[in-house]
Amino acid sequence: MNTGPAAKEGASGPVAVQADRGGADLVPTLLDGLRGTNPALVLLFGAKGEALAALHEALAAGLPADCIIVGCSSAGEIGPGGYSTDSVVAIGFPVRHFRAKTLTLPDLASLPVSDWMSRLRAMHRDFGADPSRRLFGLLLVDGLAGQEDALVATLDAALPSVPVIGGSAGDGLDFRHTSLLAEGQVRSNIAVFVLVETDLDITEVTFAHFSPTPTRAVVTSAIPEKRRILELNAEPAADEYARLTGLPRTSLTPTEFARHPLLLRMGRRHHVRAISAITDDGGLSLMSAIDTGTVLTLGRAEDMTRGFAEALEALPRPPLMVLAFDCILRRLALERAGLIGCMSDIYRRHRVAGFNTYGEQHSGMHVNQTFVGLAFMDPGGAGDAA
Repeated sequence: MNTGPAAKEGASGPVAVQADRGGADLVPTLLDGLRGTNPALVLLFGAKGEALAALHEALAAGLPADCIIVGCSSAGEIGPGGYSTDSVVAIGFPVRHFRAKTLTLPDLASLPVSDWMSRLRAMHRDFGADPSRRLFGLLLVDGLAGQEDALVATLDAALPSVPVIGGSAGDGLDFRHTSLLAEGQVRSNIAVFVLVETDLDITEVTFAHFSPTPTRAVVTSAIPEKRRILELNAEPAADEYARLTGLPRTSLTPTEFARHPLLLRMGRRHHVRAISAITDDGGLSLMSAIDTGTVLTLGRAEDMTRGFAEALEALPRPPLMVLAFDCILRRLALERAGLIGCMSDIYRRHRVAGFNTYGEQHSGMHVNQTFVGLAFMDPGGAGDAA
């Protein structure tokens, strides 16, 4: 497996390394790849449950004592060679350019918003950010808890001056159990927020490969707390969605959901309200919030590679790395189109690393079927040499 280069002493940007999840050399490979980074923060993507806990313990023993290690399970990984599965990606943020602090937000099911806001504001106050440096937040959240919409709204209200991006932890295509690592413990039903300061330049990168069609539908019955549509246009939701797409209901799979997304217009932009499954009662289970009375538009998939490459090439300078939260539905659409290799080439060329998610967070919103990333660039001008 392509693990990426080991970090040079005094590395100027984040360093991404990768190893096979079940390999005997997992820990040595990751530690060797991070050598020289002297990381203030390490993000781990791909391992879950007891394996994630054991990996944390082993890496913590080989990294600086004050290094923060957080991470989560995934629906796929993005490493130095592009898309992969059954691997672990570790991203080290060198202490000479980064400072970080982490906060666990527990009990997603009960939504203790007031407590979260108090703790977030106290964290920001105590962090003592340097006004001459850039400040941003990273959010990892249980992708099966269904509380991302409320969580990102809370973050946006508590820390309105801090740009926050993130991803929802995944479980392959099983949608059964996700794992998050924070403060040395692996748990579910939590979110992990990391406040980060850097002297590098940063630019957010977002891309969604869809456009609206003239076809619309009204949600005439829904269960908002379960993110479930019962009826579209006063018809059973799955049957009506099949009619609108022109597909037999028996052909409705995650891949087809990715090709024909439901879009919600907010302001001048459309955002995906992605479908994860057909429910036993003929409804549609979504990956984002939905309410009765919502007007949805059927989306059409557009070019997934050319536009994305253009967005990366439009960055002010070549990136040292792009931290990526990329929806699993985008990856499924790329697989169906035979474009995985092409996208992996783009990722490799622009140093993109991260994981495939059950949802993405940016600009105070929870979205789906979207690439959300943060590009790190040398403020002096040129990107670090390969």
